[in-house]
Amino acid sequence: MALNSRMADWRGRTVWLLGASTGIGRATASALHAQGAKVVVSARSADALNAFVEAHAGALALPLDVCDAPAVKAAASVLGARGALDCVVYCAGHYHAMNATHMDLRDLLRHNEINYLGALNLLDAVVPQLLAQPLDKRTGQRAHISLMGSVAGYRGLPNSLAYGPTKAALINLAETLYLDLHDQGVGVSLINPGFVNTPLTRQNQFKMPALITPEEAAREILHGWARGEFEIHFPKRFTCWMKALRLLPYPAFFAITRRLRQA
Repeated sequence: MALNSRMADWRGRTVWLLGASTGIGRATASALHAQGAKVVVSARSADALNAFVEAHAGALALPLDVCDAPAVKAAASVLGARGALDCVVYCAGHYHAMNATHMDLRDLLRHNEINYLGALNLLDAVVPQLLAQPLDKRTGQRAHISLMGSVAGYRGLPNSLAYGPTKAALINLAETLYLDLHDQGVGVSLINPGFVNTPLTRQNQFKMPALITPEEAAREILHGWARGEFEIHFPKRFTCWMKALRLLPYPAFFAITRRLRQA
């Protein structure tokens, strides 16, 4: 059952991706550009964004720090003045493995600032703007918002003290946004990847099961949008197993995750 308008025709549509200098964000921006979208990419690295624009004619770079609320709001205003925003994708992320015996408060807060508070900065800047846009005759909606979560947000996991809670917050946020905005003509989707080969995951010192490329992740995301899905999770051979963990009672869940920690 489609919970959102199906988005398959990207020709001429404006999509703003925040956190698009590397990894899943960049690959998704490239895939959208190939489908004819007007792609706007934002991140802190101006050099990386400019390199993307050079390789993708017609794309626009708007360097910014998602933790800088005034900068995010200013960028949203610039884009609003250029016309309607059809889709906004928050894929900025920060990750370091951490557990409670080696807690780093500064890095804990950095995870929160980028992974969660940055999303709030974006929503504060764009939601009023998107609600003021007219309904699109092709989709029947005003715009669409996608938040990049993670299966790490499903339940508490080893070495995920800093990262997991921020993704759990994004999952809850996306669910609430859907309830609040769907009937107002703004679609909302949640993207929950498993392991994707990006600069963030390359820090991991363990074998990552069902590891996929950013390009494969981008194809899954576009497929999910085309199907009108609320939650877009991939690869299914891993994420469905992670979903099963959510259903376990605590004794069974903790027994399994202890074994994961010792592996």
